[in-house]
Amino acid sequence: MIDKEKVKQIIDKIRPQLQMDGGDVEFIEVSDDGIVKVRLMGHCAGCMHAQQTLQFGIERAIKQFIPEVKSVVNVA
Repeated sequence: MIDKEKVKQIIDKIRPQLQMDGGDVEFIEVSDDGIVKVRLMGHCAGCMHAQQTLQFGIERAIKQFIPEVKSVVNVA
């Protein structure tokens, strides 16, 4: 089982970078099958680069520290 507190800590480290660009990310949950659900907010919510931010920023950072994570998805 993936430690959701560890996921939250990693997200909290990423948040300032997103906030500098007017966006933000909120942790929602982590499922038993390794899917981390987040909500992109602010400028990130409607940005055309949101998918890239999700995959190459947030997902990459989480997987670096928690390899059991399969993917990170945005829930609106």
